[in-house]
Order: sequence, then C-alpha cells, then structure tokens
Amino acid sequence: MATSRRWWVFAIVSLALFMGMLDNLVVTTALSSIQKSLHASVADLEWTINAYTLAFTILMIPAAALGDRIGHRTVLLAGVALFTLGSVGSALSTTGTTLALARAVQGVGGAAITPLTLTILVRAFPERQRAAALGLWSGVSGLGLAMGPLIGGIIVNGLAWNAVFWVNVPIGALLLVLGAWQLPNTRGVKQPFDYLGSVLVGLGLLGVVYGLIRGNSLGWTSPQILAALIGGGVGLAAFVVRERFARAPMLSLSLFRSRGFSVANVVGFVMSFGMFGIIWLITLYIQQVQGASPLRAGLETMPWTGTIMLTAPLAGILAGRVGSRPLVVMGMAAQAIALARIAAISTPTTPYADLLPAFILGGLGMGLSFAPLSAAVMYRLGEDRQGQASSAYNTIRELGGVFGISVLGAIFQHIVTGPTLFMTGFHTAVVAGACILAGGTGLALLLPGRAAAVALPAEMVASAAAE
Repeated sequence: MATSRRWWVFAIVSLALFMGMLDNLVVTTALSSIQKSLHASVADLEWTINAYTLAFTILMIPAAALGDRIGHRTVLLAGVALFTLGSVGSALSTTGTTLALARAVQGVGGAAITPLTLTILVRAFPERQRAAALGLWSGVSGLGLAMGPLIGGIIVNGLAWNAVFWVNVPIGALLLVLGAWQLPNTRGVKQPFDYLGSVLVGLGLLGVVYGLIRGNSLGWTSPQILAALIGGGVGLAAFVVRERFARAPMLSLSLFRSRGFSVANVVGFVMSFGMFGIIWLITLYIQQVQGASPLRAGLETMPWTGTIMLTAPLAGILAGRVGSRPLVVMGMAAQAIALARIAAISTPTTPYADLLPAFILGGLGMGLSFAPLSAAVMYRLGEDRQGQASSAYNTIRELGGVFGISVLGAIFQHIVTGPTLFMTGFHTAVVAGACILAGGTGLALLLPGRAAAVALPAEMVASAAAE
C-alpha cells in the first residue's frame, strides 16, 4: 500500500473513533439538559446510556466475525451509517423512550466501528511504522476524551442538547465518502458464519450486562436481576462450549493460550473496572459537593483527559521499542496512586490546585496503558485472527467498565444514605478503586517482556491501537 494511502486510512479510522468517543462523553455531561427538555425520568436517563452500552457490548464479537467474512470496510461503513442514522433519531427524539431506541441504533453502529477500525489500521501499516501510527491514533482517541466534557458543559450551559447528535451527521457522511474511496476491503480467513455462537454470546452478554446495569436500582437479589445474571452466565458458558468444538468458531479459544493476550485482557478489564467505575463519582463530587457548574466541571477534568491525548502517542512509540510491560506497569501504578491521593485529600473545600496533580497523574497512567495493552493483545497473532482478538479485548474491557460502575457504585450508594455521608461513600469507593488498580499493577508484571516478543517470527507479529 502506498504511503499516502496508509495515512488516508489512518485519518479515516481515527475520525470514526473520535466521533464515537466524543459522542459518549458529551451525552453523559448533557443528561441534565436532556432530562429538562424531554421531561425524562431517572430511568429514562439510565437507558439513554445503557441502551448504547448493551448494543455495543453484545454485538462487537459478531460484528468483527462478520467483517472477517464479508469485508472489514463493508462492515465498518455499515456501522458508520447506522451510527449516523441513530444520531439523527436521537436528535429528533421527543421522549425518553424514542431517545433510548435511537441510542441503541447508535450502539449497533459503534459495535462495528470500534473493533474494525483497529483491524484495518493494523493491516495498513508495516511493522516498522505501526507503533507510531497506533500511538497517534491513541492520541486522537484521547482528544475525543478531552473535548467531550468541555463540549458537554457548553451544551448544558445554553446550547440545545440535541446539537451533540447533529454534529455526528456531517462527520458520518464524510466518513462514508472517504471510506468508500480510500479504505481497503480486507478480509479474514474465509469460513462459515457462526450463527449459533452469535446467538449464545449475544444472549449471554445481554443477561450479564443488563443485570449489572439494573442491579443497583432493582436490587441485587431481585428475581429479575438473579434471572438475568444466571441466564447470562449459562449463555456465556454455552458459548465457550460451542466455540471449543465448533469447526469454524467465532472466537477461537486458542487465543487465550497466548500469555500476552490473556494477561492484557485481564489487566484491561481491571483498568476499566477501577478507572471508569470511579470517574463518574469524581464528576459528581466536583459538581454536587464542590458546587462546580457543568462547564466548570468539564474544564477542571480536562487536565485528566487531555493528558491521555498527550501521553498515548508517546506510549505507542515506546511500546515498539521497550515492549508493553514496563509502560503498562507504570501506567497502572500511576492510576492507583492518583486515586489513593484523591481519596486522601478530598473534602468539600479541597482547592482545585490540590486535586490537579492527581488528575494529571491519572491521565498519564491511562495514556501509558491504552496503546501498550492493545499492542500486547495483538502482538503474537497473525492477520487471520486480529479481528477476533480486537473484538474480544474491546468486549472484555467494556465489561470491566460496566462491572466497575455497578460494583463501586453499589458501594457508594450503600453508604450514602443522606447528604452528609456523600464524602464517606466517595472515599470508600475511591479507595476500593485504587486497591483494584494496585492489583492490576501486579498482574501487569506477567505481560511478556520485549526480548520474548522480538524472538517471534516476523509474520506472526502484529500490534494494536488504544481506544
């Protein structure tokens, strides 16, 4: 592939990922404005987020498998089209129900975008350029994270809430044109589509994710939640059995024989559990306890998300030289220290200047971890299994965030029985998150070293990108 076309590929897949990252964080910040405009209930607001999460998590593995079969570009552009249509539907919504349905359509599109942009980018660049390209792509993702809270704050402070969805429409249209023009329609190994595996993994993830999302509001021992969690567990167990004996599995279990793949997936799960399970509580603390406006909250959290944007490209480049292990260990340790510091000093009157170093350290740790973790997932795999590995990693990482929000949120809500106990619940949950990340630091030591990676045959070496 010509050098100029490679960078076209980089630009297209980065823009697609940026669109998704920006949309999610802006929507979260704009929930208050949405509630007022649509007269939505708290349950409606929950489903504004959860409808996207459910569809996104459930369909990533089937979408990647379909891309291997009919073409990565074909499925990616179909995902962009669905995401754009879902954005139009969201912007035109007049009730909480229609907004949740439109968000589910966005989630279906996002499930195709996330893993397939990764697969396409990895195949477009030769090994000597891959680390730099993936690091830059991580920086674009970080830019979406950095701008999301700020743009969301601007919307909440005066602009129409549906502007966040309308902005996706011209971006989606541009991606469809550029993608059809420049993206190669690569494929994985030609094999039958695993319909039964798709159904089993879909039902299993639906049960588990639904149970985790609704557990706090309905009660963890309620029949509905127990049925969802048990049924989801049975579905996932049946999926594992199916993939173990299927002639053409959707997800080859042999991937987990790679230490890099297995350990990176566990560490990615732990990182999402600890950080994404706490970040939303930090936003609540800044607004509800310290009295910041949504716009001010967005500005004050930008050093955290902005640091990811600055650090991730450098981490991607360094991963190609020193390996993933030292960067991920430092990154996980930095995140644990950042949360421990926040827990130690946060009070209703803590000056922002005192919190700022911990915010920067947390962003530094996330930036150091994203690209090297994804590279470790893909490092020992040939091109025929990169789509499966990418979708599995993103699904597991997404589940980590759902688990973290549910479990750490449950700890917080169990303690907070009144306004005066907010800080007690906040401190307890943040300390728990710090301990989880400290455990992830130890797990990261099990990642393969650089010497082992260099010794692999060149045709088996691949890298991956952060999200």
